[in-house]
Amino acid sequence: MSERHTLIRSLHDVGLAAWFGGSLMGAVGLNGAAQDEGGTAASADRISSSGWAKWVPVNAAAIGAHLYGGGGLLAVNAHRVATQKGVAASTTAKTVVTAAALAATAYARVLGKKVELASSSDIEAAEEAQQHPIDLDKARRQLACVQWAVPALTGCLVVLNALHGEQQRPSEQVPGMWQGLRSAVPFTQ
Repeated sequence: MSERHTLIRSLHDVGLAAWFGGSLMGAVGLNGAAQDEGGTAASADRISSSGWAKWVPVNAAAIGAHLYGGGGLLAVNAHRVATQKGVAASTTAKTVVTAAALAATAYARVLGKKVELASSSDIEAAEEAQQHPIDLDKARRQLACVQWAVPALTGCLVVLNALHGEQQRPSEQVPGMWQGLRSAVPFTQ
């Protein structure tokens, strides 16, 4: 319990903070500014797409840091996951929500790329868009929804992290491990 894991905890938390904050800022600030300043839907799409494209490498690094840190935390806390009551359930929930956030992030990028190509003034991009025609209005609507799903899901991860922090309190660990042991060993009940 006295071991410190500052680096992996920091990677996990800072990565999640950037993933959550960047997606929320993009959905609110970048998309809102593009709508205000774009003039036309195609122009707003180009402005928004340009900003999101610049965010992709930073977001990928943030997600990678979060996942690496999360894997490290799972490894160093495996004993708690196995023995402390409630930790396995919250870890499972966190894993499911992380997978959903990853899927939403990937789908947002796919939709964003489609909108970017369809609204581009670049001849090569326009030719590529013609090879894979899309319903631009439908793609815009789906993109708007999924871009809000990412901060919603990553916000849930922030809450689950808070729960994990509470479960690490000494006052939670000993009773939680005792209850976990009692559940696993029938003769202690």
